[in-house]
Amino acid sequence: MSMAQQAEPAVTPPPAPGPRPSDGRTVRRPVALRLLARPEVGVFLGAVAVLVFFLFAAPPVRDGSSMANILYQSSTIGIMALPVALLMIGGEFDLSAGVAVVTSALTASMLSYQLTMNVWVGVIAALAVSLAVGMFNGWMLVKTGLPSFLVTLGTFLILQGVNLAVTKLVTGNVATDNISDMDGFEQAKAVFASSFEVGGVQVKITVVWWLVFAALATWVLLRTKYGNWIFAVGGSKDSARAVGVPVTFTKISLFMLVGFGAWFVGMHNLFSFNTVQSGEGVGQELIYIAAAVIGGCLLTGGYGSAIGPVFGAFMFGMVQQGIVYAGWNPDWFKAFLGVMLLGAVLINLWVQRTATRR
Repeated sequence: MSMAQQAEPAVTPPPAPGPRPSDGRTVRRPVALRLLARPEVGVFLGAVAVLVFFLFAAPPVRDGSSMANILYQSSTIGIMALPVALLMIGGEFDLSAGVAVVTSALTASMLSYQLTMNVWVGVIAALAVSLAVGMFNGWMLVKTGLPSFLVTLGTFLILQGVNLAVTKLVTGNVATDNISDMDGFEQAKAVFASSFEVGGVQVKITVVWWLVFAALATWVLLRTKYGNWIFAVGGSKDSARAVGVPVTFTKISLFMLVGFGAWFVGMHNLFSFNTVQSGEGVGQELIYIAAAVIGGCLLTGGYGSAIGPVFGAFMFGMVQQGIVYAGWNPDWFKAFLGVMLLGAVLINLWVQRTATRR
């Protein structure tokens, strides 16, 4: 057979244009689905819905002074919800946060008044006490391996008893003495409890601090090595330790951040009302945790944001004040919170499955 008669080698035709088959690993989800998987998007939509609802259900909410009051109520929750949220992202939570606020305020008030010192001495001492409480919680956690639920429940009971017993012992009453006429009071009040005017409406300084702390926490989480450590220890502390993350330092420092938040809110309460009731604060820790959960922080740790708890706290403030402005029975507030919390947990469960789905 001649060369000319030999068959030409078969040539495979090029594939027809069109979408390539996928093995499932490279499929890109729709943009809307990816946005909903962000921890703060769901709570933002929920906050908008709650705001719109009360704008129609409670016309006084439309007034500027009413909105300023709602923002103030939200800020007192939100300032504490931020460090609580960071702690939850790190895989832990703190049941002593509510009474720790009162412990801080009591320390500053009684130390300043009983020793007739400048109130700033009491403020600084209260900061040291609050950080020490946070350090104790973190140290007990990492040294014993006990769940944070048990460690902080014990701290909660200790602080609750100490708050009441020491206040009665020192002052002979369940509340501290009025410190409004003491040296340094006005300067401290300007920092922690002052107001300023915007468009004829008085706005509390805590609203500004709340937003500043939220911006700082967001930057820390997204732009710093420490933020990576928080997510790492919340996801798996053993894996984080294996790649060099200082797990002990991260856990203890997160509890100390909660202590700092308790100190700040405690100082605000003290310089707003000039005195402190020793039995207050019980139950507030659940509100802080709920605001973080509603804000998209998973109870399992390793997931969340700092912006989500801002909207979560706003929803709390909106509901708490909106019920009053609507003229409804305020006893329904807790029921609303329960519904919001259960709804947020279900949404977070869906978000977690969406975020991990291939």
